[in-house]
Amino acid sequence: MTGTTQGIAAMLTSRLRSCLRIGFFGGYLRPLKWGLIALGLTISATRAEAEYRVNVGDVLEVAVAGVPELRHRAAVQIDGNISLPLVGMLPVAGLPLPLIRAQIGAALASKVFRQRSPDGRETAIVIDADEVTTTVAEYRPIYVNGDVAKPGEYPYRASITARQLIAVAGGYDIMRIKMNNPYLESADLRSQYASLWTEFAQEQARMWRIKNELGEGTQLNPAALKDVPVAPAVISDIVNAEVEYLKTKESDYQREKAFLQRSVKQGDAEVAVLSEQQKKEEEGYQTDVDELQKVLDLFSKGSLISPRVTDARRAVLLSSTRKLQTNAQLMAVKKQQDEFTRKLEKLDDQRRLDLLHEQQETGVKLSETRAKLQGVGEKLQYVAMVRSQLVQGAGDAPEITIVRKGEKGQERIIAGEDTELQPGDAVEISLHYQDGPDAPLKALTSANVPKG
Repeated sequence: MTGTTQGIAAMLTSRLRSCLRIGFFGGYLRPLKWGLIALGLTISATRAEAEYRVNVGDVLEVAVAGVPELRHRAAVQIDGNISLPLVGMLPVAGLPLPLIRAQIGAALASKVFRQRSPDGRETAIVIDADEVTTTVAEYRPIYVNGDVAKPGEYPYRASITARQLIAVAGGYDIMRIKMNNPYLESADLRSQYASLWTEFAQEQARMWRIKNELGEGTQLNPAALKDVPVAPAVISDIVNAEVEYLKTKESDYQREKAFLQRSVKQGDAEVAVLSEQQKKEEEGYQTDVDELQKVLDLFSKGSLISPRVTDARRAVLLSSTRKLQTNAQLMAVKKQQDEFTRKLEKLDDQRRLDLLHEQQETGVKLSETRAKLQGVGEKLQYVAMVRSQLVQGAGDAPEITIVRKGEKGQERIIAGEDTELQPGDAVEISLHYQDGPDAPLKALTSANVPKG
């Protein structure tokens, strides 16, 4: 359509040149008239190229002069159509507004609308195409994302620029999403950083104490933790606490071991006494049995009376009871003796198992603390960079990219702050950061991590 219009304009311009050859007074008005027509068509063709094309998401408002009942707003659906009374579905996506206005006017032309008056009478109104107006009531929203205070969706305003959109979105903001207030964040992170180093020193001292108990390490010494960025008084307290714990635990172990050893020795002595007693009880019992046999022989010959036999039997029963009691007591002492011996043998093994388990847990905690220190250290460096950025400013101009849906799909357009936007544009804002000086952090390397 644009090529045809330009052809007509060229033809009329040629006609103008030929008509200028007519006499000055007789034919001056005709070429002037045709020249104005050609100029108007040329301007119309140029304006048509820059006209906005309606797309999905826009809202059109159609009105008919003198018929307020036919005023209607219709959103362009995802299929590119709008729905209008008396017309139905009409495709409009991708078309300029004048063409849509002409199509709606042609569709409503000669339509008869019955308008009811307040008194109940009906009036038939024939719609004329010139009475129909079509405007864009709401344009597609525009979007902004990146280094702005309030990213999101905003309504489109005619001739809005990137600068105006950024102002509506709260201006540039390098801290959005990336972090909270960098000064408060820095204080919290430094506190956490110091606490982690203290925890690291505690775990390292504990590892030394465990290895010392296992016989694998040297004596605890505060100087060994001199590279850890913790106050010397705190280091001294940590080491002294572990030394006292080691002394107390070693003393308790020695007392337990000595108790079990004494119990084993006492058991040995009791077993020896009871064994001797058992031997004597056995001899006494055998003597009483022999005596009973002699008494029975004499009683059978009539040499002894029955009470003498009864006393002999009572003596045998008594010695047998003492023998059984001694045997039972000896068995109980031997059982207790075995238990003390087993505990004494198990004491060292159990102590070693407990120490190995504690060593494993301490090693895991040391690894976790190292990882946390690394993470907090990186956060602190980032916070220092942002703080420096806040003091120094953004430096370079912001990078503004417009993502726009064109005829060939999505397009990325590098823009400036004064670039005018179109409905549906998505604007991405990116600021360039500049690292600034800050207090150096203690690096977590093998140089300052003591080895047990």
